[in-house]
Amino acid sequence: MKKSVRIAAMALAGIMSISLFAGCGASNSASNGSASGNSAASSADKKIKIGLSLPTQQEERWVRDKATMEEAAKKAGVDIAVQVANMDAAKQDSQVENLISQGIDILILAPHDAKAAASTVDKAHKAGIKVIAYDRLITGTDIDVYMSFDNVKVGELQGKWLTEHLDKGNIVWLAGAPTDNNATLFKQGAAKYLQPKIDSGDYKVVMEQPVVDWKPDNALKLMENALTANNNNIQGVLAPNDGTAGGCIQALAAQGLAGKVPITGQDSELSAAKRIIEGTQGMTVFKDTRKLGEAAVEAAIKMVKGEDPGANDKVNNEKMDVPSILLAAEAVDKDNIDKILIDSGYLKKEDVYGK
Repeated sequence: MKKSVRIAAMALAGIMSISLFAGCGASNSASNGSASGNSAASSADKKIKIGLSLPTQQEERWVRDKATMEEAAKKAGVDIAVQVANMDAAKQDSQVENLISQGIDILILAPHDAKAAASTVDKAHKAGIKVIAYDRLITGTDIDVYMSFDNVKVGELQGKWLTEHLDKGNIVWLAGAPTDNNATLFKQGAAKYLQPKIDSGDYKVVMEQPVVDWKPDNALKLMENALTANNNNIQGVLAPNDGTAGGCIQALAAQGLAGKVPITGQDSELSAAKRIIEGTQGMTVFKDTRKLGEAAVEAAIKMVKGEDPGANDKVNNEKMDVPSILLAAEAVDKDNIDKILIDSGYLKKEDVYGK
């Protein structure tokens, strides 16, 4: 009888032990389920982190781009990590690797070198990160979105203005950095107006050179060489942006020719606006980088969320037709500078006119 009671007690204890173990398992499972649910919620609520890689801060327009995107990210409630390559493709590649290691959700990449940046894009894609090519097209690889202005049209605006302000003469035709695909597009656009004048003999190109790294000092040297080689007999200059225009104007001023030779520009920098008022630079092209920077952050957020960024065009990058968001540009000269640059709030009147 005692043996039977002992066996029954042992059996009951075993059942209780199993029940208790099962209860603990259920409790752990529920707890794990709750943790998993919290993790999913946490993931859903995770703050978006944008990586931004810029080629330089040596030009006013890139300083504006950086400030615009940082402000847009702040307003949108997302994080943005910024790296500046200082015109060094290898450094840019290394910096992007660093951004990837920081756990960015998407990369906005304005390449220093359009071709070299292809391998940088591939690294981001291998990490599952989409890439927006910002302002400058990246060639020879798959790009998720390209955001810029109609850069062929920018060149057209420059070429059209020069042909309207110079009927005949010797011209210097400078292009942007060979590493920047935009420089190719600008030149292509300008050629629409310049080439017919060249073919007819109205224009004689006495120098046709790219400006390495877009540096004003390089443009200055090229212009000095052109003036020396032609005994100052130059009637017009196609300068691809405001920085290079400034370098050319410095060389012209040394020969007493500033303001006497029509010269183009681009980017609507404050220094260029002042030169337009002074009469030493004929025009610039306004590309409202405030709109581009804001649109880039907006597109980045949409892409992270799996939404359509809203491409309005396609641009071929030698491998694919890249979905593109292209904004319009405007020519600016002395006649419309107040309306386009000052009334829009892009530049302050007192800064431009010194009042």
